[in-house]
Amino acid sequence: MSDTGFVSHCLELLSPLGSTSSRRMFGGHALYIDGLCMALIISDTLYLKVDDASRAVFERAGCRPFTYAGKHDEVHVMSYYTAPEEAMESPAEMMPWARRGLAAAVAARAKAPARKKAAAKAPAKKAVARKAVAKKSDSAAGSKVTAKKTPAGKAGARQAAPAARKAAKP
Repeated sequence: MSDTGFVSHCLELLSPLGSTSSRRMFGGHALYIDGLCMALIISDTLYLKVDDASRAVFERAGCRPFTYAGKHDEVHVMSYYTAPEEAMESPAEMMPWARRGLAAAVAARAKAPARKKAAAKAPAKKAVARKAVAKKSDSAAGSKVTAKKTPAGKAGARQAAPAARKAAKP
């Protein structure tokens, strides 16, 4: 089956759960239900998202985890398992497996905001750190850097003008 044909087939299998879409990712495709990533397709193999609650069910059904080789021949195991062969036949047979995958994706998203908030604050700290470094390096260079001098009257007028305009407004 062609790459796009297999993606279409998998989207059809998952469609009873909601609005489906796919996006190219990691040399394969990520599959989304209502905007939530819950499956991967790599080398014409469908992998559904699993969590601690559903992993054992997938393993008992003979499903294999998605793995990839990292640096130094390390094998990384992701939280995605193959769908059972019989589930690939029809949407009705896929439903119990797809529901488990969707539940695992929802649970993973519920955990994610705490990490995202911390990550969102990190760039602000870096920006503050960069400004501090820049100020430090400017003051350290002090006499070595020749700056264009402006008359004190003009600089003071520029700074005072916006404040005076704000104060003058009723």
